[in-house]
Amino acid sequence: NAIHETGWALLELGTSGRFNDSLQAYAAGMVEAAVSEELIYMHWMNTVVNYCGPFEYEAGYCEKLKSFLETNLEWMQEEMERNKDSTYWHQVRLALLQLKGLEDSYGGHVTFPTGRFTIKPLGFLLLQLSGDLEDLEPALNKTKTKRSMGSGSCSALIKLLPGQRDLLVAHNTWNSYQHMLRIVKKYSFQFHEGPQDDSLLIPGNKLIFSSYPGTLFSCDDFYILSSRLVTLETTIGNSNPVLWKYVRPGGSVLEWLRSVVANRLALDGATWADVFKKFNSGTYNNQWMIVDYKAFVPGESNPGSRVLTILEQIPGMVVVADKTTELYKKTYWASYNLPSFEAVFNASGLQALVTRYGDWFSYDKSPRAQIFRRNQSQVHDMESMMQLIRYNDFLHDPLSLCSACRPQPNAENAISARSDLNPTNGSYPFQALRQRSHGGIDAKVTSSGLAKSLRLWAVSGPTWDQLPPFQWSSSPFHNLLHMGQPDLWKFSPVEFGWD
Repeated sequence: NAIHETGWALLELGTSGRFNDSLQAYAAGMVEAAVSEELIYMHWMNTVVNYCGPFEYEAGYCEKLKSFLETNLEWMQEEMERNKDSTYWHQVRLALLQLKGLEDSYGGHVTFPTGRFTIKPLGFLLLQLSGDLEDLEPALNKTKTKRSMGSGSCSALIKLLPGQRDLLVAHNTWNSYQHMLRIVKKYSFQFHEGPQDDSLLIPGNKLIFSSYPGTLFSCDDFYILSSRLVTLETTIGNSNPVLWKYVRPGGSVLEWLRSVVANRLALDGATWADVFKKFNSGTYNNQWMIVDYKAFVPGESNPGSRVLTILEQIPGMVVVADKTTELYKKTYWASYNLPSFEAVFNASGLQALVTRYGDWFSYDKSPRAQIFRRNQSQVHDMESMMQLIRYNDFLHDPLSLCSACRPQPNAENAISARSDLNPTNGSYPFQALRQRSHGGIDAKVTSSGLAKSLRLWAVSGPTWDQLPPFQWSSSPFHNLLHMGQPDLWKFSPVEFGWD
């Protein structure tokens, strides 16, 4: 745990192929809880302790959520029993066994389950669901503490350097500042694709990703995989209430699990999309980018396909396309919480928001779309990529202005938001532009060479490149629980990798 030195804790976890997959998975969860128990406790207290109890909570919604999750878990158990030879359900089972091992170990009662097993619906499953809950809340009619309308959550840039000499991938996570207990994790599992003894090992056996205590996947969603894929996303959400009817507990696998299974089984962007789109839950609706470094050849003018696959999901709809040619033509792909496919944009209800609030919600003219378009040509190496993915000069950048706001410069309108710096007494057309303890809380960058050896550059905490560093004690949010966190967030990027 080097959070007070670098902003990050570090976890490397490997299992032995001498044991069967189920035992490996349960043991992996068990040992992760054992070594990160203190961080898990603090992260739980900072972020979800009061979600559906034990003190103030919305009883009606929490009953509906508990029932939804129990029904969904039961349906998945039935599918696992019915499809004992399926590679898909084998991987779902392993992910749930890992969660079971985490929960049992933390609770101090370790018993390896041999048959059916249960997961607590409102236990550590909640840490896996932070993205899915954004959509389960409106789908199940939660009335209090709704998500701030227009709230950003992540920026991403995929940049082809001049002469096609390299392809860089960068991502930052936007979240509440209470989520800043962070762990970079490396998992090395010897899992087989299916339950049969002669089944091949999964392509994504090794992975490195940015994560949180007690979370068995990234949740920011930035992964470097041994299959030479890099997978990442930014959230696009859903603003069309008619679509919530597609969010049902039966027949759907929640997004966090689908991303785990796709990362493990996929060899390329097309198969990743095929695995991921099965059993679309309509929750944690994102634009996924799958970069296949196996298809990238330095200096090649245009391989035509396979380098970049884009997938967008909303309730009832998943759209996939190969965007390699577009990437090579424009030299970049930027992602900033708005769908790029017209069909998804229209179905998700964004046109009505454009009509009401203007370009802020439009794909081509939103502030981040314009900043990326203007600044992407300045990226020529890892350092300049890191600078752009951390960029926020809202006090001086005309593209950060919000004409309907008072004052007009707005810290949300940047590649890495700093909503804590918006004045509390300003006037704003919608919630996302107000003062909040929310913004870009990290940045990660990799390249073709780094990704090959599962390496990345990462920096933790809100950006301080053009702005004062965030400090809990002097911020308007000093009363929010932030156990285990440094007071002053002024860290530099560090390289993570294992030889």
